[in-house]
Order: sequence, then C-alpha cells, then structure tokens
Amino acid sequence: MLAANNFTYGLLTPVLGYLMSCLGAFIGLRCTTRAYAYTGGARVRWLILAAISIGTTGVWVMHFIAMLGYTIPGMTIRYNVAITVGSMLIAVVVVFVGLLIIGFGQPTVRNLLVAGVITGVGVASMHYTGMAAMEMPATMSYSPALFAISVLIGIVAATAALWAALRLRGIGATLGAALIMGVAVSGMHYTGMAAMQMHSAAATSAGGATAEGFLLPLIIGIGVISIIMTAIIVFSPTENEIREDNELMERINAATARLAAEPQQPPAQARPTARWPGVTSGWPESPGQNAAPGTPGPPAGQNGQREPNGPAGHLGQFGQFGQSGPPAQYGPAGHNGEGERSDRSRLRRRIGRSDATSDPD
Repeated sequence: MLAANNFTYGLLTPVLGYLMSCLGAFIGLRCTTRAYAYTGGARVRWLILAAISIGTTGVWVMHFIAMLGYTIPGMTIRYNVAITVGSMLIAVVVVFVGLLIIGFGQPTVRNLLVAGVITGVGVASMHYTGMAAMEMPATMSYSPALFAISVLIGIVAATAALWAALRLRGIGATLGAALIMGVAVSGMHYTGMAAMQMHSAAATSAGGATAEGFLLPLIIGIGVISIIMTAIIVFSPTENEIREDNELMERINAATARLAAEPQQPPAQARPTARWPGVTSGWPESPGQNAAPGTPGPPAGQNGQREPNGPAGHLGQFGQFGQSGPPAQYGPAGHNGEGERSDRSRLRRRIGRSDATSDPD
C-alpha cells in the first residue's frame, strides 16, 4: 500500500477548503430564504442559484481544494477533465432535487428526511466520482466501514442544510448554519480520504490535466464569482421586504381591477358664458341667452336692474354700464341728490316771499 499525504501544504488547503465550503453554504441558504418569498418560476430560479452555490462552492470546490494538498511521493496525479466536471454537475443536480422537494412539498419531517437522503447520497457520489477522476500508476480501494461513515456524514450534512434552508432566516442564524455545514462537508471529505487505500500498479501513459493547470484556475474563478454573489445577496432585498413588495403590488392590482369594473359616470357638461373670456362657469352673457331653464341670472344692481357681465359690470354701484358717477337713485329715499336740490329750491322761494312782504318799498 502506498503512503499518501493529505496535508502537503500544511493547514492551508484544509482551512481554505473549509472557508469556501462555508461561503457556498451561506450563499445557498440566503438564496433559499428569498426563494420562499416567491412562487412559481421565480422560486425555481432562486432554488437553482442556491443549488449551484451549495453544489459547486460548498461541496465541489472544497473537495478539490483539499485535493490540491493530496500527494503521493514519486507520482504525478492528473485528473480526467470530463469526469471532474461531471462530478460538479452531480453535486448541483442532487442538491437541486433536495431543494425542490422541500421547496414545493409540505414542510414535513418525512419530506425533509427523503430530501436529506437523496442529497447526502448525491454529495457522497460527487466525492467518490471526483476521486475516480484521478489518473496515476496506482489503484485504489476503500475501507467499507469508513466508506459507510463518510456517506452517513454526507446524509447528515445534507439534512442539516435542508433543515436550515427551511427554518433559518436571519443573517446570524444563516452564518452559524453555514459554519456547521462547512464542518460536516470537510468531515465527510477527510473521512472518505481516510477510507481510501492506494496500491502501486504498472505505469500507464499519462493523460488528463494537472491540478495546477486545470483545478487551480477553475477554483479561483469559482471563488471570485462566489465572493461577488455574496456581496450582491447581502445588499439585495430581504425575504420580508420581498413579501411586503409583493403584498403591496397585490393590493394595487386589486384596487385597479375594482376601479376598472365600476361603471364610469359621464362628465358633466359645462355651460358656456361670457362673464370672463374662456371661462365656462357663471351666468350667461344676457338674460335668456345660452342659459339652461332655471339658471339664475346675474345679481341685481342697487336700482333693481341687472348688472352687466365683464369688467364694466363691476362698476355698477358707481354707474350703470360702466358710466362714471353715482346712480340717480343711490341711497335711501329723501337722501339722494335730486331730493336735496328740490328742498333747497323750496327754501329759497319761501325766503324770497318773506323778503318781498317785509320790504317797505
């Protein structure tokens, strides 16, 4: 049996792999919280994003970061590109199936366990498919006990992730669940590595890609995308804000539908008038002209006549039809100008007769 080293670079690869697993789990759980605020196609899209985050960054990237630290003295390990990419697709698909079961089914314990078993077995399949992608002059075998334990850890990790997707909503709770999931995924990986036994074999023609030439650029690219996604999700609307927006739109649509269903009243017809140019309310230009039956005319002036419309009519109290000076009948009877002149004339005549009778001549 060949001696292998899982920690060629010390704690760098296991710690970095654990952090990437936590990052993928955190992104995936935040996506699921937003998915449950929607229905139909929008929910499916958010669940797809969650499955990609958990399956790639949370599981696949963690696995192959750890594999960067795996070496066998005197051997160069290469990876079959097709099988390696296929292992990533397996992780994404099984996580998506589990999220669909709990996302559209009843949130029961039975559905949670079914989804957890399917997802856990799928994650374990991703791990061992990735191991099968290695090409080197050696053969591998597994300890049955450790193999079963690694699969069981995968099931527990998947069930815990799905439970967290159902129950947890806050940032703090999601972060705590992501840290626990990172421990579970890393524990499953290193348990599976401990179950593997390597045996020397006849040398074969070298094929596949090296870890530094294929895995490292792919891992860096996925890591950068994951960090950008984290920033976008952190500053995106929360589940409660999405629900409030949806409820507001529903109320607006309902009110719009009610208004559209109500019979529309015809607008009142405006009556033309010449009181002011361009104004369609008021009195007609002259009594009886353009006036509807029962329409009151303009107010009466002080002498009982109606005032004319327009600016000139506003001078009616000083002169009819815009004339200057007070009206002839302004004021109470006996106090207008004509009555006062008549009184003075009679007074003069009386005084004249008195002077004529008293004159000695």
